[in-house]
Amino acid sequence: MIRMRTAAALVAPALLAAGLSGLAPTASASPTARTAAGTAAAPTAATAAAPHRVLFDNTKAETAGNADWIISTSQPDPLAQNASPSTEKSWTGALSAWGVALQKTGQYSLKTLPAGSTISYGTGAALDLANFDTFVVPEPNVRFSATEKAALIRFVQNGGGLFLISDHNQSDRNNDGWDSPAVINDLLTNNGVDNNDPFGFSVDVKNISTDNPRAVNDPADPVLHGAFGTVTGSILRSGTTFTLKPADNPSVKGLLYRTGYSGTTGAFFVTSGYGSGRVAIWGDSSPADDGTGQSGNTLFDGWNDPAGTNAALALNATAWLSKA
Repeated sequence: MIRMRTAAALVAPALLAAGLSGLAPTASASPTARTAAGTAAAPTAATAAAPHRVLFDNTKAETAGNADWIISTSQPDPLAQNASPSTEKSWTGALSAWGVALQKTGQYSLKTLPAGSTISYGTGAALDLANFDTFVVPEPNVRFSATEKAALIRFVQNGGGLFLISDHNQSDRNNDGWDSPAVINDLLTNNGVDNNDPFGFSVDVKNISTDNPRAVNDPADPVLHGAFGTVTGSILRSGTTFTLKPADNPSVKGLLYRTGYSGTTGAFFVTSGYGSGRVAIWGDSSPADDGTGQSGNTLFDGWNDPAGTNAALALNATAWLSKA
C-alpha cells in the first residue's frame, strides 16, 4: 500500500555532515530484563577491536510495492557494491544512509539476509543469527514461520539485539493478508517459546496520518543520548504506536510518544530487555527512509527530515542493541 507522507527537506544533521568515521559509540547498561541479565564485562584489547555484527532482513517482502527497506542491492555483502561508501548513494536502497553511517565508523560489520532465505538460530549457517549481535527487521510483510519465531525469541533471550520497525494498519504491500502490525503481534503472542508478551508491548492496529512524536526527558538513556547525537523527536507519516505492558515485562520503556500521549499508551519508539538481550521497535518506516533507492520506487527523505532527529535515533539504538 502506498503511504502518503510529507517529503522531507534535504537537511543533513550536522553530525552526519561532519562524518561518522571518528565516532565510537559508548557502552551503556542494559535495562532490567524480564529474565535477569548478567552485567557485561569490560571489553578486553582482543574484543574491543571486533566489529559489531549487524544483519538486516530482506526475507519478509521488505521491497514490496514502494518499500525499499534494504541497505544495498548487493546481498548479503553491501561492500561488494562499494567497499568504501561515502554517502547514501554509494549503496542502493532506502536504508542505505543507515548502513553507510554505520560502515563509516569502522566499528560495524554489515550483512543482509537475502530474499528466499530462512531466519535461523543455532544452525551453523553463515547468516545464522548466532553469528550476529543485532538483527534489523524493517517492516516485515510476510508472517514469520514457527521456526523463525522461535529463532528470534531465542536469539534475544541469549543476548541478541532485535530492531523491529512496524508500519500502519492495512499496510500489506504484497497483498498476502499480513501487514507489519499483524506480523509483529503474531511474533509476540504465538512464538512457541514465550507466548505471553515477552517484550512487554503490543503493536496498535492504527493508521495515524501525521504527527511529530517527541522524546521523553531522560538524560541517562543511551538511545536518546548516545554517541551519534541527542534525540529530540521523530516523524510519523502514516504509522502506528505501541501499548506498553510493564506487568508483563517491567523493563519495557517508551522513549518517544505521539503528541498528547504518555505512560503506557501512544508510544512511538520503545525499548525493552529480555533474557540477556535487548529489543527496540519503531512505529513507522518513514523515519528510516533516506529518499534514495531502486528505480521506480516513490521514496521520501525521512532520515534527514528536520522535524525529527531520526538518524541519531536509528544509530544510537543500533549501537545500544549491539552493546557497542
